[in-house]
Amino acid sequence: MRFSTLFGETLRQVPSEAETPSHRLLLRAGMVAPLVAGIYSHLPLGRAVLRKIEQVIREEMDREGGQEIMMPSLLPIEVYQASGRDQSMADILFRVKDHRDRDFVLGPTHEEVTVELFKRNVRSYRDLPALIYQIASKFRDEPRPRGGLIRLRQFTMKDLYSFDADWEGLDVSYQKMFGAYQRIFDRCGVPTVPVLADSGAMGGKDTHEFIYLTDHGEDSCLFCPNCGYAANAEVAEFVKEPAHADEAPKPVEEIDTPGLYTIAALSEHLGVPESRTCKAVFYSAAFAAEGAGSKKQGTTVQPVFVAIRGDMDVNEAKLRNVLGAAELRYMEEAEAMKAGFVAGSASAVGLGAEPGNNEQGTARMRVVADDLVTRERNLVAGANKLDKHLLNVNFGRDWEADIVADIALAKEGYRCANCGTPMDLRRGIEMGQVFKLGTWFAEAMGATFLDREGKPQPVVMGSYGIGTERLLAAVVEANHDEAGIVWPRSLAPYDVHMVAIHPDKPDVREVAERLYEELSDAGIPVLYDDRDETPGVKFNDADLLGMPLRVTVSPRNLEKGVVELKGRTAGESRTAPVGDAVGAVREALRV
Repeated sequence: MRFSTLFGETLRQVPSEAETPSHRLLLRAGMVAPLVAGIYSHLPLGRAVLRKIEQVIREEMDREGGQEIMMPSLLPIEVYQASGRDQSMADILFRVKDHRDRDFVLGPTHEEVTVELFKRNVRSYRDLPALIYQIASKFRDEPRPRGGLIRLRQFTMKDLYSFDADWEGLDVSYQKMFGAYQRIFDRCGVPTVPVLADSGAMGGKDTHEFIYLTDHGEDSCLFCPNCGYAANAEVAEFVKEPAHADEAPKPVEEIDTPGLYTIAALSEHLGVPESRTCKAVFYSAAFAAEGAGSKKQGTTVQPVFVAIRGDMDVNEAKLRNVLGAAELRYMEEAEAMKAGFVAGSASAVGLGAEPGNNEQGTARMRVVADDLVTRERNLVAGANKLDKHLLNVNFGRDWEADIVADIALAKEGYRCANCGTPMDLRRGIEMGQVFKLGTWFAEAMGATFLDREGKPQPVVMGSYGIGTERLLAAVVEANHDEAGIVWPRSLAPYDVHMVAIHPDKPDVREVAERLYEELSDAGIPVLYDDRDETPGVKFNDADLLGMPLRVTVSPRNLEKGVVELKGRTAGESRTAPVGDAVGAVREALRV
């Protein structure tokens, strides 16, 4: 490819909208171009890298027995209603109507579609296991697209789905994909760490994320330096020890607390640790109006009162899971007060089956307590009166909860639930996720096969996803320096970046053109910078674009009968005779 004809241009200045190193470099290198937030075009150089990423993924999927298919992205809403995910994924679904007013969605993921394919193509246990995958566009109405290619509204995903006759078979398929993912990320030059994760709207039993650790990541993960426990903060477990469990319950006492509306202010005023307080947090939870398989639209919305020890925070993923909610939303102060809560002075004392009304459904308020706060004694809690609090509040005597469960967010320094060692918190980017879905989709959508006795059994499923644009961004995050991108050779758009200095000079142009043809004929991909630009501009662009090897043809070198070769990260360049240049390039690329 001649640089003079390459579609797209490099940028000298850092784009103002760029948030991360990968975002800045991909925009400056002319590899992607934004249309609107979360929607990008892939330009020729970026597309070349993505094709190589896709090829690595295909090779590893095929190696484990995966069969590539292609499914539509425009999907009838009925397939999501059959699983109930028209409601559990309602906030990210792009919905469209055809000219007959029929409802469709742009597929955010394809579990339901693969179940329909299974029902049409698999009859017996003899047809199992089956692993099918695609590399195709997905669409999600992300409220906060960020990080360039990290979180998109339209993106490409490799999604593989496994179908097995039993859980033991699923374990085998899961381990196949687990190993394949490790190889994919290794081959792409992105170091990852597998961590336990939340399955979210996917449902299922077990799931792992593969995390690339970086300060620019949006995921928080906890790591035990002793036993190796690793988990996303959304699911991380930790040792929970009561601080005030050994005391005898004391009589409740109401006190004045004017202007003390935060745990910190209350704690300081009373001279007690925050662990002596019971914090109230308010949520609005949406529940499916009917179970999976329903075609009925709508949800039931319910206010949720959460009680947790004052020095801890609510883990919303854990809370959503214990509630079984399709959607969970934090109530701001004004909304909480409108719902009847006394923000800043609220507690579960005296709360009963009071209805919470809404347009779509009616349900009484639910009280959820973290399991640790129920073990504490003589806590400070709100009196449900403005500027009033209660001393010596005790669970079981003064208040009750509908649900008691672990809903606390793990933090840096909390002790590992396995071995008791204080855990480290690191940020990272989720590169891929593997799910043990089990029989959830099969039971919801009637996906069965005949076992050895001829009896119908629900198929056991797994789901495995990798976003290719996100992987592209992570490759750049993990492989760059101050000058630009440093591509692993397996992913570089071209192996060689050939720079012609003063290509207007006949001898330079003659040698550069001949070498370009010889390298191309030898099967070595070359980006040939034939532009009429200064040497500084050309060398800066070569570093920015990050091809593994730079070959320079210049008047000074030609006087000596040589060309210059320099690896992208090499400290020094070397020369090779013009006549041996192709061989020298081959040798340099083998290093």
